[in-house]
Amino acid sequence: MAASQTESSIDLNPRTLLLELMQGFRGLYGRAIVCLFVFTVINYLTPLVASATIDFALSQKPGTDFLTSWIIGILGGAERVTENLWMPALVMVGLTILAGVFSYGKDRFAALASDGVARQLKDRLYNHLQRLPARYHDRAETGDLIQRCTSDVETLRLALANQVVAVSNSILLLLTVIPIMVILDLRMALISFTLIIPIIFFGYFYINRVKHLFREVDEAEGEVTRVVQENLTGVRVVRAFARQDFEIEKFAKPNQEYRDRSLHLLKLMAWYWSTSDLVVLFQQGLTLFSGIYFIANGSLTVGTLFAFLMFLNMLLWPVRQMGRTLTELGKSIVALSRIGEILSEHREVNSSDSITPEKRAAGAVTVKNLSFSYGDGGPILDDISFEIEPGETLAIVGPSGSGKTTIMNLLLRLYDYSEGSILIDGREMETLDREWVRSQFSIVMQEPFLYSKTIGENIRLSESKSDDDEVYAAASLADIHHTISNFTAGYSTLVGERGVTLSGGQRQRVALARAMLQKTPFLLLDDALSALDAETEATILEALRSRHGKRTTLVIAHRLSTLAHADKIIVLENGKIVQSGNHEALRNAPGLYQRLWEIQTTTENEAGA
Repeated sequence: MAASQTESSIDLNPRTLLLELMQGFRGLYGRAIVCLFVFTVINYLTPLVASATIDFALSQKPGTDFLTSWIIGILGGAERVTENLWMPALVMVGLTILAGVFSYGKDRFAALASDGVARQLKDRLYNHLQRLPARYHDRAETGDLIQRCTSDVETLRLALANQVVAVSNSILLLLTVIPIMVILDLRMALISFTLIIPIIFFGYFYINRVKHLFREVDEAEGEVTRVVQENLTGVRVVRAFARQDFEIEKFAKPNQEYRDRSLHLLKLMAWYWSTSDLVVLFQQGLTLFSGIYFIANGSLTVGTLFAFLMFLNMLLWPVRQMGRTLTELGKSIVALSRIGEILSEHREVNSSDSITPEKRAAGAVTVKNLSFSYGDGGPILDDISFEIEPGETLAIVGPSGSGKTTIMNLLLRLYDYSEGSILIDGREMETLDREWVRSQFSIVMQEPFLYSKTIGENIRLSESKSDDDEVYAAASLADIHHTISNFTAGYSTLVGERGVTLSGGQRQRVALARAMLQKTPFLLLDDALSALDAETEATILEALRSRHGKRTTLVIAHRLSTLAHADKIIVLENGKIVQSGNHEALRNAPGLYQRLWEIQTTTENEAGA
């Protein structure tokens, strides 16, 4: 049995993941909270100064609470304040400026912390995605992954920058303003809080009821991103088949779904905001009219009412914003859970007994009784066995779906087998370090991937320290050097996304040059010459023959004429080896290879007639 391809995952629930992400930034959040506390205290002092001035200096009706008396004492007494009204005004201006400084501090520290968390999270996500097994990427949708790594991370960043501070502010307000209001006047405090507590509980139950809608909106947006990404990737196919109208209609459905879900959520939030605003305004009106009544019967001063209205306004603002705060927090929880789903996926790791040989492989491969299937599907490979000696060339032939590319994938350890054995230089492959195994192979795929860089950078992809002469030599072996030299910018020519500015044959040859530049003991060619004309193919095959014996080469090809130089050929059909031998022997022996040879020869003769 093969070793497990993946490590055990950690169940990352949103709370655990959030605490883990914030570990390195708690100091910044601590500074933000300190600034918030000082900002809150200063904000409380400002209305108290105004209240004391109104009662002691203007109305000549000193209040009974010690807070206003203490403030007037600091200012030099009621008589001095009355004669110098500019003093409390100047103090209030100074307090406002100081509050602004600490407000800036809390926002700055919170922003630094949230940006740091977002950067760290993006790095972690990208690193994790690089190490997830091929099976995960087979089923994952690229658009949805992009959505989670960008939009969901941004949602979390905004919540950490704004809503964490907003929630802390609300808690501080509740913990500090209640005692102050009680000290000023118990009756007014009770009246002022008549409807605030119910609206808080209302908001809590509301967010629990609509939380699932945030995930639905996120998923709908992810589907829109997926459709756009798929369309842009295949835009030339769309144009070639004149499918623009079809693609527009295809996009309209998920876009309409996203719009409908977003609108439904916005309607519910608008209903909540309007209801809470109505209750908040009613609370302000109740406090104002109650205060006027108490002033009329002489049991409350104007300054105290002014202070209550100021405190209430300070307290009601976060309450009025609680709908938005809860909404953003709900979105961030959903975003965090979607991010956690990626980070909880099993990562591709080595088995516990993996070893890393100190030298490069000699180039021998032995496959014994190998069977493999993808998931719950039927077997792709069924009990196949073959050997390759160092420096030999093995060709693999067979109909589409017979398992040719699967063999390449298993040799690269993109998938791990559960039955049979693959030996590299006599060592079981899955006891070897996974990265070391892949570093021994150079591969050229039928549809090679080129980065949106220069041709030279694409060729140097795995050998960045290679000098120009080595790059030119590799390009010459791939019969692409002359073509590149004729470009205006030569090897500095940008190839565009996925190498789109090059023809199919040019992309294959650039990829072949990249593989030839790598100094690896194994070369895998997965139908790598399919886009080339016969003359170019012959030139490249001759170059490969000249290097025969220097690298162990595995070739997948449908054009049998390209396999004449192979030392061994195995013929696959329905996941089994039905024939093996060299080109001459198989061409003259009854079987699948002979039938394919006769079909291709007849077709070529008719085309040349």
